[in-house]
Amino acid sequence: MTEQARMVEIRDVSKFFEDFAAVDHVNLSLSKGEFLTIVGPSGCGKTTLLRMIAGFSRPSTGEILINGGRVETVPPHRRSIGMVFQRLALFPHMTAAQNVAYPLKMRGFDPATIPERVSRYLKLVRLEGYGGRRPHELSGGQQQRVAIARALSFSPDLLLLDEPLSALDKKLREEMQLEFRRIQQELGVTTINVTHDQREALVMSDKIVVMNEGKVQQSDSPEDVYRAPSNRFVANFIGLTSTFAGIVENGQAGETVVRVGDLILHARPGSGVDCGSLVDCAIRAEQIRFVDDDSGGYENVVTGSVEQRIFEGDRLVYEVRVPELGNATLFVFDHDPVHHTEHQRASRVRLGWNARDLFAFPGDQETNR
Repeated sequence: MTEQARMVEIRDVSKFFEDFAAVDHVNLSLSKGEFLTIVGPSGCGKTTLLRMIAGFSRPSTGEILINGGRVETVPPHRRSIGMVFQRLALFPHMTAAQNVAYPLKMRGFDPATIPERVSRYLKLVRLEGYGGRRPHELSGGQQQRVAIARALSFSPDLLLLDEPLSALDKKLREEMQLEFRRIQQELGVTTINVTHDQREALVMSDKIVVMNEGKVQQSDSPEDVYRAPSNRFVANFIGLTSTFAGIVENGQAGETVVRVGDLILHARPGSGVDCGSLVDCAIRAEQIRFVDDDSGGYENVVTGSVEQRIFEGDRLVYEVRVPELGNATLFVFDHDPVHHTEHQRASRVRLGWNARDLFAFPGDQETNR
């Protein structure tokens, strides 16, 4: 990535509150036009990092550059940054059009051009004809669209989103995820989104940064974060994943051999998993299949007992207790509950999966105790 293409540069940034590191030596870069989502559990440091990018808070160490300049050297009213917050902060006494016009007036736009810009951005968010309504006369999704139009109306270089969809119901939230992505791609605005919602991160982003305890655990494309997680935390956080502990027997060509009790399992190659070392094995629910014959052609086959059977409409989710894996629980999806055999609670089942779908991450004392 060339210097000219970089919109945001985060260089060795930390933020301390007394002795607590809310953000711990983070390094990231973002190209112009990219959509980056920072995802992680509550307290992982993602919102603190976003506030520093916005210039609301200064790093304890390191520097943040936007378009090559340190963010804190630019006065807030001159920063070309649009923001949409969880609490939308629309002015209740103003109409939708007046809310969208507000940042234009504050930035000294020619008054003659403001109505046309307001109309253009209300049309962009599909709110033509709603400009005269006040926030309380709009639905939650419509208020969200007004907030987006307001943040974009002055053509910012950078758009920052701080969990703006978390207050919406599930269906509306999923619709707005697609809407955000459409608008971002149509305008090509560089965007940083903060969320704890893994689906939102996968659906909306060009790049995902997974954080935990102030540190970046992985920075990659959505596909690579999901299909090639860098450690156990990422594998657990993104997707429905089952984990259990094992010991590396040996590393063969193209795979890692793991012993769990008396059971031998085959996993994909992993870095830092030497012979005799403890490992945390992880398998995603959609990679496990119910097996009717001896093996079903799978390299790993185990037997367990159904603990829970959960109907989710488009799929059944099973929780299966497996004594061979130290009584670990494996989650299994069945995406065709109409035509497949339904397994009832307490029934014995055989499960199979391929070596390429089983991750083996270096274990630690606490995990394998």
